[in-house]
Amino acid sequence: MADWTIEDVAARFTEAAETGRRLPRVRVQGYFNVWPAFAREAWEAYPDDEPGYRPLPPSPQAIERMLEAMRWVQWLEVEQRHVVWMRARRYGWRDISIRAACCTRTAQRHWQRAIQSVADRLNEARVMVS
Repeated sequence: MADWTIEDVAARFTEAAETGRRLPRVRVQGYFNVWPAFAREAWEAYPDDEPGYRPLPPSPQAIERMLEAMRWVQWLEVEQRHVVWMRARRYGWRDISIRAACCTRTAQRHWQRAIQSVADRLNEARVMVS
């Protein structure tokens, strides 16, 4: 593979966030519902808490890429991790800057510096292997 760029690393983090969202819900083992599923009238189903849409589960390759991206996060400082994951989950820069307690442009620079450090580390590891 060619050198890792900021766009490649950012796309991998975005894919990891999407893959994590598509994973099945975690449930307590051993408990289950014995009530049968029954059809409701439209007026009865309105206050239903459980949404009808659930995305398809991710492929094993997508899960492997997600786990790889999660290992990359360990190279970052805690505050950088928050900025990177919030951007991967498509938060706006304003929300990220509020979380990071800085202006929008500074939050963008923090994100870019964090992504660049991951890309540099990946390129450095690739050179060592070659």
